[in-house]
Amino acid sequence: MLSGKQILLIVAGGIAAYKTLDLARRLRERGACVRCVLTEAGARFVTPLSMAALTGEKVHQDLFSLTDEIEMGHIRLAREADLILVAPATADLMARMGAGMANDLATAVLLATRQPILLAPSMNTAMWEHPATQANVKLLKERGCRSVGPQAGDLACGESGAGRLADVQDILAAIETHFSSGPLSGLRALVTSGPTHEPIDPVRYIANRSSGKQGHAIAKALADAGAEVTLVSGPVSLADPSGLRTLHVETAEQMLAACLGALPADIAICAAAVADWKVKAPAKDKMKKAKGAAPPALELATNPDILAILSTLKKNRPRLVIGFAAETQKVSAFAQEKLKAKGADWILANDVSEGTGTFGGDSNQVHLITHGGVESWPRMSKAEIGAELAGRIAQALKPKASKGKKA
Repeated sequence: MLSGKQILLIVAGGIAAYKTLDLARRLRERGACVRCVLTEAGARFVTPLSMAALTGEKVHQDLFSLTDEIEMGHIRLAREADLILVAPATADLMARMGAGMANDLATAVLLATRQPILLAPSMNTAMWEHPATQANVKLLKERGCRSVGPQAGDLACGESGAGRLADVQDILAAIETHFSSGPLSGLRALVTSGPTHEPIDPVRYIANRSSGKQGHAIAKALADAGAEVTLVSGPVSLADPSGLRTLHVETAEQMLAACLGALPADIAICAAAVADWKVKAPAKDKMKKAKGAAPPALELATNPDILAILSTLKKNRPRLVIGFAAETQKVSAFAQEKLKAKGADWILANDVSEGTGTFGGDSNQVHLITHGGVESWPRMSKAEIGAELAGRIAQALKPKASKGKKA
């Protein structure tokens, strides 16, 4: 898939820069031609000699190099690449990209290019979560930059949290997805998955039994079909699927905010089992159980209906909005009512009653509910359902997708 593709790798100054040596090697194994721009800070972690040896190409560093500007100027570097990969994308470099600066070779190339840009952010958790960084990330995505990661885990600084450079395999998967010629190429998809946790107090919460396996499988299938996917996941024990962007949330309010922030999108699939209710006023401290006392009365409030909100948006409504109906009786009938009530285009209904093994299992049986009727699918793996759904979506959007429309 990457044979003959020109990848310009921009390595900025972060401890994760050492991983780009392995990344460059694996890109070449897949047939890509890799050129490297090494920032001044990046050269403190990766030597030009090491990168040149692994890419088989001269490493570019100096914006004012006389020979480089004659032989391979920054405009040529910017224009000849099929994809520009920034790894690690540090807080500093993304801030300068957002401001439109061009005070070194890397930023000059990024400002001069008309080619796609893929960011692989990496930094300390506090830096990643800082409002300035999040604002810069949002701005760059609005300008068309894609991203992979960061991941959560142990960091080089000794802390733990979001900020780790995405695994090399995940970055490769994101690159391959970018060059994919799948049936959903050029389309953006939003998928929700898993449960939501609505706090009662700092210890307890209201939730349901969703494992997230079906939603995650759908998100992966859409990415495999070439779509640019944002997965909004409630608390699950599953690994983030590769080749797509995953946002982690806890509550329904957070999930709604993440969904609205991910728009515009061509496709929205609400596979998450969002709690219908939340505690109106969660306790700030753990509620203590007193001997002989009655259980506390919980006043509930209604959570936002994410499927209905996305289905009835006046601006940025996805072209295809698909919901899920988890029922224990009258599965198709209740799903048809939900389709009309929510304003969605399709509903996938499944039986989650005891004994079906749907919650937490690896297989599922769904009924596709559209305004044209009901189609019952045979029981199959959740991955197969994801692939089947991706195919149906491609058929539904084929006339517009074939024009290469990109939101």
